[in-house]
Amino acid sequence: MIKEHRAKKSRGSWVESANVEGCDFPIENLPFGKYYLTADVSKAGRIGIAIGDQILDLISLASCIDTPSEFESTFALLVQGDMNTWMATPDSIQMQFRSWITHLLEKENTLHKQLASALLPQASVVMLLPCKVGDYTDFYSGIHHATNVGKMLRPDAPLSPNYHWLPVGYHGRSSSLIPSGLPVIRPRGQTRASDGKPPYFQASRRLDYELELGVLIAKGNQLGTPISITQAEEYFFGMCILNDWSARDMQAWEAAPLGPFLAKSFATSISPWIITKAALAPFRTALQRSDPKQATLPYLDCVNNQASGAIQIYLEVLLQTKEMQTAGLAPYLLTQSEYSGAAYWTIAQLIAHHTSNGCNVMAGDLFGTGTLSGPTPESAGSLLELSQGGKAPISLPSGQTRTFLEDGDTVIMNAFCAHENAVRIGFGQCINTVVASH
Repeated sequence: MIKEHRAKKSRGSWVESANVEGCDFPIENLPFGKYYLTADVSKAGRIGIAIGDQILDLISLASCIDTPSEFESTFALLVQGDMNTWMATPDSIQMQFRSWITHLLEKENTLHKQLASALLPQASVVMLLPCKVGDYTDFYSGIHHATNVGKMLRPDAPLSPNYHWLPVGYHGRSSSLIPSGLPVIRPRGQTRASDGKPPYFQASRRLDYELELGVLIAKGNQLGTPISITQAEEYFFGMCILNDWSARDMQAWEAAPLGPFLAKSFATSISPWIITKAALAPFRTALQRSDPKQATLPYLDCVNNQASGAIQIYLEVLLQTKEMQTAGLAPYLLTQSEYSGAAYWTIAQLIAHHTSNGCNVMAGDLFGTGTLSGPTPESAGSLLELSQGGKAPISLPSGQTRTFLEDGDTVIMNAFCAHENAVRIGFGQCINTVVASH
């Protein structure tokens, strides 16, 4: 397991589960999510805030307490389920709202008996995507992953000449984004045949996960108007865990010359809670690269980005096969990594580059960071790397082995931030089970 850092003690909440050591959702976190009640046949999405193992349901909150006038109209957006418009509201309003929610939930609040009626157990709801995602772009900012995969294809020159100059990315499919908890259906597609024979059309035999983080955009820019590196943080709302599912055999055949297509578009899953920019602020750190002398073009560089553009986020992937679950065996830890040491480009640089040609983004747009492999073989963020392209099977506690995913396998991704001068916060989990192709 990732070594837990000695963290600052939480200020505490009257929601006792938020005070448990190692809790993902203490009062210092307060992430947003969307869900419906299991008894609600309409499945109408509601917005709430995670606190401990509970959810502060904002519809219920609005009915049991008066809203401060300075953000009454914008709070109504959340009550109505309009997460995207809320994300685009000014930072000043969002910070006032955050301070109000923190005051309502802090241990000393004398209204806790009244406010308790607005709580729902997280176990009693079905989580949805946290907002409407209009567009999804997946980047390739994990330099160790890019190097590892590049060595398999081009041993003498693993990184393409443009890698150190711009954040490489491709446009994905927002239509196939799914929340944690839904099954992932094994895709079918073309794969290469040997000896010049026609390709096969079959279910993928080399299904893989990719350990990533998702970046959610706060507001849009006008078409034709780039977002500068100095302004980019204003367009950043928050983060989640992202699993970029990949059919490696399909990808190897179809990727040339235009890159990822059907091997990626069948599913991308994200964790349900948006960890906000404000909650991540204590874990900011300086941008550190293995090649500090490498030049960066001016439109991707500024003092603030160098000083605090990176964020320390610890990541891990676990695997539980169907047989392990039946036998009562715990999920097996496959890998551990850390975001700031894995990513070559920061969030601000991704935003600035994406819009540098005048491309417009919108509130709720999603960026994938790219696979966040660490510098060591055991910190690789995909099975492609861990199994060395299928040549080195991974042994599991059940006696089984894996090179790629089998039907019935459950992939679990965790993420958290920890620092000695800050309260530990978590992202929750991104969990999905592979099922057979239709």
